[in-house]
Amino acid sequence: MPSALARNPVLRGSHPDPSILRVGEDYYIATSTFEWCPGVRIHHSRDLAHWRCLGGALTRPAQVDLTGVPDSGGVWAPCLSYADGLFYLVYSDVESFGGFWDTPNFVVTATSPEGPWSDPVPLHARGFDPSLFHDDDGRSWLLSNRCDWRPGMPWASGIIVQEYSRAEGKLIGTPEVIFTGTEAGYTEGPHLYRRDGWYHLVTAEGGTSWEHQVTVARSRSILGPYEPDPAGPALTARHDPSLTLQKAGHASLVDTPGGDWFLVHLTGRPLTPRGRCVLGRETALQRVTWPAGGWPRVEGGVPAEVVPLPLEAHPWPREQPDGGWTGTEWSTLRRPADEDWMTVRDGRLRVRGGQSPWSRVRPSLVARRATSTRCGLTVPVDFAPEDSQQLAGITAYYNTQSWYFLAVTFREGIGRCLELLASDRGELTVLAGAPTRLPDARPVHLRVELDGADLRFSHSRDAETWTTLPAVLDAGILSDEHATDGRSWGFTGAFLGVWAVDLTGGGVQADFGVPAYTEL
Repeated sequence: MPSALARNPVLRGSHPDPSILRVGEDYYIATSTFEWCPGVRIHHSRDLAHWRCLGGALTRPAQVDLTGVPDSGGVWAPCLSYADGLFYLVYSDVESFGGFWDTPNFVVTATSPEGPWSDPVPLHARGFDPSLFHDDDGRSWLLSNRCDWRPGMPWASGIIVQEYSRAEGKLIGTPEVIFTGTEAGYTEGPHLYRRDGWYHLVTAEGGTSWEHQVTVARSRSILGPYEPDPAGPALTARHDPSLTLQKAGHASLVDTPGGDWFLVHLTGRPLTPRGRCVLGRETALQRVTWPAGGWPRVEGGVPAEVVPLPLEAHPWPREQPDGGWTGTEWSTLRRPADEDWMTVRDGRLRVRGGQSPWSRVRPSLVARRATSTRCGLTVPVDFAPEDSQQLAGITAYYNTQSWYFLAVTFREGIGRCLELLASDRGELTVLAGAPTRLPDARPVHLRVELDGADLRFSHSRDAETWTTLPAVLDAGILSDEHATDGRSWGFTGAFLGVWAVDLTGGGVQADFGVPAYTEL
């Protein structure tokens, strides 16, 4: 078999804050999911290049309740670890952020990364980005950042550690500040590794945008003091806007059975230099050299687009079609996929209309991550609205404030029709002129296409002859850069999917046929 070759990003679309783990010859990555269900996506690989999604770990409201969480709140920065035959997953459930912070942290366990995962055990809520480190002496430690609400104080005020008793399933002792960071600031995302008699603390600094970086500090004692690498960040793209992979930071390390080391990190691919990253923050992989007694090094300290690997290539078999809507690529917004509002039968998805597009409580939205800047989603829609407050169709979605929605709805004097709606930071508009009348009750095929900075919607009655709506829309509003405006932050990226809304409270149902997602 030929050697594997990693082409970055290895996880495309919104897959930020990667935590990587090796058990035997199997590699796993856990990533943040924010307000999307199921919580924490886990991917599996045998060669670090080819990854398959095992689905989400947090599938039950008892594990995480995303009802009402803010946009880009919810599940942040999970960490996978393994000890004594058991997988540990720690994560934050962020209920508010910025100013005051409500960031309770939890741990769940399983005998397999595919689950089922246990009910959560609460840890602390002093900060976010928790990780578990299992030391050689059998003791375990929980790390996280520490948040400070006080005006005039840096909100990220250091990395804390506290002992975790695996036998008792709880924190013991008192938390200790072990690292206050470098001048880059915003110190978060801690992961700890023991090598050559040193404890190496890998952190994210500089914020999650263009100044992002990977900082490594080390100490002979787990409680510090920690000395940052005098050579500066181990990885960053902050000095070179021409690099394809930007925002490099929030990393974790893994070794192979043969002793080679690699680092996974989040990254963004802007449409233009330092422009908008419509796909969100993705996961990339870099090779690390680690001289005995020295510091971990990434060649040039910048992210490479292609990384040769010392492992035999292990591509996964192509998944067989399963009806379209039951694959691991699909997520639901703020509430789990449950038969009280959605079902899949004979390849068709039936969705009961939920609350408004601005709702953070019970929306009825099923979507998947956009994984290419040139991609599209086509879906047949069978929907018979009787009121203008009933809508169902296809969407390009970022958060409750920024989205596009081509909807089958009802308008007085016209009847059943298509409307193209847009919300840009909460400003609602109806686009593309007058509504398009649908003269009969037949299903209509809807399509959304992403083409770089442009977004277009089309419709067809027979899936052969298509009418493209005249509006060429700005895909850039579906980006973290657009959402982060000085008053709020955004961390997710573009999703394509289907939506059903019924503001009458009647829960009218919409049927969606087999979806077709393509990369153009």
